[in-house]
Amino acid sequence: MAFQPLVDLSTRETYGYEALVRGPNCEPAYTVINQVNADNIYQFDQFCRVKAICLAAEFGLNKMLSINFLPGAIYKPNMCIRTTLAAAQANRFPIELLNFEMVETDHVTDIARLESIAQYYQKIGLSIALDDFGSGYANLDWLAYLNPNSIKIDISLVNEIDKSPKRKLIVKQLQQMTSSLGIEAVAEGVETKAERDVLAEIGITRQQGFFFARPQFEQFITVPDACYR
Repeated sequence: MAFQPLVDLSTRETYGYEALVRGPNCEPAYTVINQVNADNIYQFDQFCRVKAICLAAEFGLNKMLSINFLPGAIYKPNMCIRTTLAAAQANRFPIELLNFEMVETDHVTDIARLESIAQYYQKIGLSIALDDFGSGYANLDWLAYLNPNSIKIDISLVNEIDKSPKRKLIVKQLQQMTSSLGIEAVAEGVETKAERDVLAEIGITRQQGFFFARPQFEQFITVPDACYR
């Protein structure tokens, strides 16, 4: 696993880290994910969760740990979460610090199943985020049905937002809408100071991207103060 900081410009601090899958020798995520299929998706999902929790506990992390998961790997929320909870308990990692980013690579027709997963996770104290929001298959109706704690605005809307009035307007409307719904908006893929500043001006102070730090293999790095200036 590699870990990338999640920063809050309003407090000038790192409030969490996202766990990103890597190969055993730091190979890119796609080289691992390309090997995932229907036969091993459950084992893969469970291994990633446990590995991320173990590394976070070993480091002594006391901030949010954000873990991607594939809804297709979950057949029964109450059954499939047991390994995660056991890993958290064994490593004394607080479950209230766990945030699960819902990633979907295929078009979803069974929204009720996703809703049941989100509701159960939140019921036992976990947070839910919708990853890559604004691209792919996730629709606005997911906000109503799934009631996530947060959304992560996709890099396709963040990239060069300082040069695109259309992107700025779209993201501004997303921020206003999610704020009204009590859902936090986080911008991912921030790569320049200009992008950072436009997003902050819009009201999105929670951000993630190469501008602050690249993912580090099995490390939880501190974001330099210069990134907040």
